[in-house]
Amino acid sequence: MAASQFQLRCVTEQEFAAWARMIADTYGADRSEEELADQRAATDLSRTLAVFDEGQPVAGASVYSRMLTVPGGVLPVAGIASVGVAPTHRRRGILTSMMRAQLTDLHEQRREAIAALRPSEAGIYGRYGYGPATVGNRMRCDRRAMRFRPDTDFGDGTVRLQHAAQARPLLEEIYDQVRITTVGWPDRQAAHWAVRLADHPHRRGPATSLRFAVHYERDGRATGYALYRHSSTPDGLGGSAGVVEVVELAACSRRSYAALWRFLAGIDLVTWIDYEGAVDEPLPHLLVEPRAVRAAPVDRLWLRLADVDRALAGRGYSFPLDLVLEVRDDFCPWNNGRHRLQAEAGKALCEPTTAPADLRLTAAELGAAFLGGTSLTALAAAGHVEELRRGALSRASAAFRGDREPWYPGGWAFPLY
Repeated sequence: MAASQFQLRCVTEQEFAAWARMIADTYGADRSEEELADQRAATDLSRTLAVFDEGQPVAGASVYSRMLTVPGGVLPVAGIASVGVAPTHRRRGILTSMMRAQLTDLHEQRREAIAALRPSEAGIYGRYGYGPATVGNRMRCDRRAMRFRPDTDFGDGTVRLQHAAQARPLLEEIYDQVRITTVGWPDRQAAHWAVRLADHPHRRGPATSLRFAVHYERDGRATGYALYRHSSTPDGLGGSAGVVEVVELAACSRRSYAALWRFLAGIDLVTWIDYEGAVDEPLPHLLVEPRAVRAAPVDRLWLRLADVDRALAGRGYSFPLDLVLEVRDDFCPWNNGRHRLQAEAGKALCEPTTAPADLRLTAAELGAAFLGGTSLTALAAAGHVEELRRGALSRASAAFRGDREPWYPGGWAFPLY
């Protein structure tokens, strides 16, 4: 650490409120007592770091242990969140010291082999070995032009609006069905749901409270939901245009997905529907006029392989592989060197080797490619992956990819929710 008077250690119960408010302040936000209680319920103090200066917290970072769906399975992940350094203590190496402490702990204690976070500034975490692993698709839909194709199958179910308490157990059940097959989705325990569904008036600004739309099949099973708010935006003519802000949408089938979007497109007095979905979101393909959906990609979940061998052995691959990766990892030197990755019939093994390397890359590139979103060939085209054996790049890139683009459905709440 840059200055000897700073102390890096875990937060105590008595220090939590001051720590949480300090973190919120670094993001220009406040924390109510209710929000503090929700955050405390989701926080493991034994994995929550703070840097103290004369007894006062001036920086912090926390780990939220989660399960993340990856290609071929589900793996434990260290969700890195509540990261902040007070403006009075920046550029002193404090963030670096916290990042190093977290990753060293993951490696030495053999905890989660993967760390994940959603950066508020994308340029910060690449130097710590994180890479952009999922992309969100910010969609603005012109409701007036959203006419569905005649062959769209909406099924014979219904969509009903429900109160939060009535809807929540259904949301949890649906979410668990969807996330187990959707790469990039984390699990949610009760405390995570409490924060995800928290609906504090000062947080939503001019928008309304959350609405809960649940899709039911004819036999009564709930198979999809949409969480949304009403708001407005200037129309450029001195007035305003109605907006539906879709906070989250999950569907167990293509029919429930189509039915939920038909419901949203049918809400009156609305000009725009805003939603952030996957890069390969099906919605435009349901419409007669796909240009009714305007989309802009944005990086979302960044991944860091804290232990290259365990992480690569923990996911599945689309094709059999026998590949030697030469990894450069300046921040976590235990990952430096060559690793032989062998994958076949749903099983994978990765271990150190002295064999000649097939590909050369950094830990950040491995993090970016880990969920199958960012391709190794794209990284190579940018000069970040070097092919050392002819043909190795294209096969490895194809093996790392999945059937669908990975994406992360969480909001901007501090913890990874």
